[in-house]
Amino acid sequence: MADASGDRSKFFPAIEKKYGEKIQHWISLLQDLETTKYPEQIAYLRENYGFSQAHANALVMYVRGSTTSKRVATPAEFFKGIDPVARKTAKLIFSNITEKYPDLELVVAWNQPMLRQGKDYIIGISVAKNHITINPFSGNVLEQCAKRLSKYVVNKKTFQVPLDWKVDSPLLHALIKARIAELS
Repeated sequence: MADASGDRSKFFPAIEKKYGEKIQHWISLLQDLETTKYPEQIAYLRENYGFSQAHANALVMYVRGSTTSKRVATPAEFFKGIDPVARKTAKLIFSNITEKYPDLELVVAWNQPMLRQGKDYIIGISVAKNHITINPFSGNVLEQCAKRLSKYVVNKKTFQVPLDWKVDSPLLHALIKARIAELS
């Protein structure tokens, strides 16, 4: 299991133990496949050597030059790296929520900003080129707010808003209230 640092090499002892070869063997094998695309390299390790997805991903990404899974360490770092319009909207989303729910902690998880209560994630966002995806981590929460979400693109556990979204406070507060109730 990887540690919180995101360091992919933390998987290496487990890979050596489980698959019976020194890590340099696996690195050399992947270097021979360097022109092969990521999915094929993952499939190669999984199908031919029984690698788990996590071990294959750690090794392939390491060989491709990504030695850590962490791209950002703090919410401030995340906000700094996104489009200014999206930055303004994202900050408004979180400030709107934390104003009403000050006990929620703004953290980075999976390289995205999230609000959590203790160990439980309450809501998070990700920013794409043309929209912000909001994730209340629950399909049930989205179902409870379905009428309010009717004007948005809704997926199983997320919905999308424009980068310049006029923050809908009642909607956000309803989502947070439902998510916290679900976890209680």
